[in-house]
Amino acid sequence: MSARHESKSLRYLGTLSLGALGVVYGDIGTSPLYALRECFHGPHAVPVTPQNVIGVLSLIVWSLILVISIKYLVLIMRADNKGEGGILALLALVLPGGTSGNNSWHAWTLVILGLFGSALLYGDGVITPAISVLSAIEGFEVITPVLTPYVIPLTILILIGLFAMQSHGTEKVGFLFGPLMLVWFSVLAILGLRWIGTRPDVLSAVNPVYAIQFFLRNGWHGFLVMGVVFLVVTGGEALYADMGHFGRRPIRLVWFFIVLPALLINYFGQGALLLHDAAHAEHPFFHLAPSWAQVPLVILSTLATTVASQAVISGAFSLTMQAVQLGYLPRVDIRHTSAREYGQIYIPIVNWLLFLSTISLVLGFRTSSALASAYGIAVTTTMVITTILAFYAMRDLWHWNTAVALLVAASFLVVDLSFFGANIVKVLDGGWFPLAVGLFVLAIMTTWRRGRMVLAQRIGETTVSLDAFLKQVETESPHRTRGTEIHLSSSPFGAPRTLLTNYKHNHTLHEMVVMVTVLAERTPYVDQAGRLKVEPLSAGFYRVVVRYGFNQQPNLPQALSGCAAQGLNIDLKDVTYLLGRETLLATRRGGMALWREHLFAFLSRNASRPTKFFQLPPNQVLEIGDQIEM
Repeated sequence: MSARHESKSLRYLGTLSLGALGVVYGDIGTSPLYALRECFHGPHAVPVTPQNVIGVLSLIVWSLILVISIKYLVLIMRADNKGEGGILALLALVLPGGTSGNNSWHAWTLVILGLFGSALLYGDGVITPAISVLSAIEGFEVITPVLTPYVIPLTILILIGLFAMQSHGTEKVGFLFGPLMLVWFSVLAILGLRWIGTRPDVLSAVNPVYAIQFFLRNGWHGFLVMGVVFLVVTGGEALYADMGHFGRRPIRLVWFFIVLPALLINYFGQGALLLHDAAHAEHPFFHLAPSWAQVPLVILSTLATTVASQAVISGAFSLTMQAVQLGYLPRVDIRHTSAREYGQIYIPIVNWLLFLSTISLVLGFRTSSALASAYGIAVTTTMVITTILAFYAMRDLWHWNTAVALLVAASFLVVDLSFFGANIVKVLDGGWFPLAVGLFVLAIMTTWRRGRMVLAQRIGETTVSLDAFLKQVETESPHRTRGTEIHLSSSPFGAPRTLLTNYKHNHTLHEMVVMVTVLAERTPYVDQAGRLKVEPLSAGFYRVVVRYGFNQQPNLPQALSGCAAQGLNIDLKDVTYLLGRETLLATRRGGMALWREHLFAFLSRNASRPTKFFQLPPNQVLEIGDQIEM
């Protein structure tokens, strides 16, 4: 490799690493604002004694090493779905192949686990902006108690601005995220070093023996503190989910050379401060700074938590898009906010549901300490599910010996289940909220998936075979008008209902009849070469299958422009798209519970119209109504 080429590669790696620092590590990077504080000032706080401080710090150190460094950075990130990460990408990766496999009890169990894990991330997406921004604004209370009444209004004002800016996309301000977070992590390290110098004995916490002694000394109370210690690793899932944006190498480099050292130094610094003066337990982070620097620190903390919140919101958009493409959620309005970066998307309904939920949390809980009681249960559950799915990746994809894969997964499950058990006691204190969000989203996902299967079955009961219809056309020789009619069909088999209905009422066909089925693959991207398959039939009929990945939004006219390469020349300006518009009626025929049929019908009525979702020209679309009993 030439020196010039190597220099370009290093600059590109540096750019990606800076981007990863700004987007990936916002959540975990702002945990020092509240994590250690909750161990000594929250509802499950332990006394601020030297033994407890060193013991808690030891738990924090080894949680970061075992959960983030080893589990996610070394192991889980190996499970990439063509470069993409996240629990839905992992689910698509480990599901047994084939239609029959997907309907087996084993595959269905994996689907339920994966969907529940992804649904819980919406609960995390609600709590993270609330607790992050609120914990930063609470820094004003350290400066002067006079500002305490303004904490809630300021938090709500910042959150309103944050969610309002989503429609403009993050591309314009995205270049600021990396440098800002670099400043943030530098400040974390500087603040920590200032106090470590006064109590260097705090570094003894790297010895895991102190963590064990902490449990022996505090018993059940010490175990409950694990639910608070977990706050230091809550950004673990984001590392995996954002892998497709930056790649494994930049994310790993940034963690081991910048983020992990800065976090450890800051936590050690907070511990040294508490050893020096236990009275600072309520806000140890802000007391790390001298009085003259506290106002700038609060401002910097607010900016950093805004970045962290932005990353979680963007993650909710990406998760929704994947779920829609994989058939787990109804079509929604997805807007691309950048002409250059594909991943920059905005989903209005998700944005405003998150906004309303987040504001409700701030008004309901009112302090970051109270929110910490609700935080953790959703993420710990998702982490347990990720470990279970990773076992199948180890065994089936990497072909590890089953015993070895089981041993590795069990080792991580011990840690995950410990965190889960310590967090489960938070259910009555607010942990019910993310669980309720997760169960609600899971009900929608499973109902939509099952409803689509039942609907396909009902349609199949009245579907005429394509061969029979083509024979009818050849026998009747109907009038053929100029142009092309395109019928969208959910199945590449049989004659589309829109085709049958249109022919039944009009007794005429266009010169060319194209039946198009759009399929979502269990991979993030499908390249242009594998996008289309054209099958010529008789009497001017064609079958076209268009394939997209779960990270791609369909653009049907653009895809059909490639048909010419396979012998099908379509004049897209002289095309009529015929779409079905079904009215679904809930009945007691079976297939789903009646309430789920009503829910499915409601979701179907409010789904984004195919015209918008497939980016069809509205003046070339004809919708044909139909009524189907579920």
